Amino acid sequence: MRAAINKANTLRALVTFGFIRNITSMSSSSSQSFVSRSVIKKIFAKLQKEGDGAVVRRGISRSEQKLLDPFLMLDEFSVSPPAGFPDHPHRGFETVTYVLEGGITHQDFKGHKGTIYAGDVQWMTAGRGIIHSEMPEEEVNKGLQLWINLSSKEKMIEPNYQELSNSDIPKAEQNGVQVKVIAGESMGIQSPVYTRTPTMFLDFTLDPGAQFHQNVPESWNAFAYVLESGEGGAVFGSSNSSPVSSHNVVVFGQGNDGVSVWNKSSSKKLRFVLIAGEPIGEPVVQYGPFVMNTQAEIDMTIEDYHYSKNGFEMAEYWRSQ
Repeated sequence: MRAAINKANTLRALVTFGFIRNITSMSSSSSQSFVSRSVIKKIFAKLQKEGDGAVVRRGISRSEQKLLDPFLMLDEFSVSPPAGFPDHPHRGFETVTYVLEGGITHQDFKGHKGTIYAGDVQWMTAGRGIIHSEMPEEEVNKGLQLWINLSSKEKMIEPNYQELSNSDIPKAEQNGVQVKVIAGESMGIQSPVYTRTPTMFLDFTLDPGAQFHQNVPESWNAFAYVLESGEGGAVFGSSNSSPVSSHNVVVFGQGNDGVSVWNKSSSKKLRFVLIAGEPIGEPVVQYGPFVMNTQAEIDMTIEDYHYSKNGFEMAEYWRSQ
């Protein structure tokens, strides 16, 4: 989609796509008395086209929204120029972009512009409305984008950004396990990110033979996404569970202490993200990049966007550069 495409066509195309809060989440590398959540579902993230020539692996989509409330979508993206994600709107939720390789340049109709590189995170609250572009900065650009729902009382707040460079993200290591705490807490360290919807986002790397047990609040929904794993390496829930290969979402049942993981590969490291959040428990009505609670709110959002009002005032004139 190009900036000159009219809004109706843009919407049709998009429908086919995609203050610190303390979160107590103690962790331990010991399995003594720790009861792990069980694995209830595995989802292989299949390749699909997205944006303008980009390719993503979609791990979470609409069919998992009830199971994984408050999470709406998870994409592992790979994009090279001239492909990308040109001008498009959002309302009613947050996006978390975590760059794994290369860089992504973002700009929006409120004048915010910047580039995040490998290891950096952008936590964007779309709130009542944003129009932005996300375009590749280097030849190879890879990362994750997570969509997190907002409660009805926060869907129409003003847009906001939290951006952390790789050096700003807390990290810890013990017994062959390394963690980057993007949101929440692990190994006694806590992220500075404020999560309107209480959320945990942890990037783990386990050496061969290492294991870890991460506490998760009992009522929260949780899943893992495997980024890299050797053959037979990624084992979740119990030590005799079937191994999980790369590009799989692992959904955990609620209750118990948290999540246990073992790297049973003899030679390769295991890397995965563990994501958990407090369920909102409200109706979800989604129309492409708009996520509200009722169809009437979606209809109003489409009207606001089309007529450049109520949060989308600059939509008529703004185009990314």
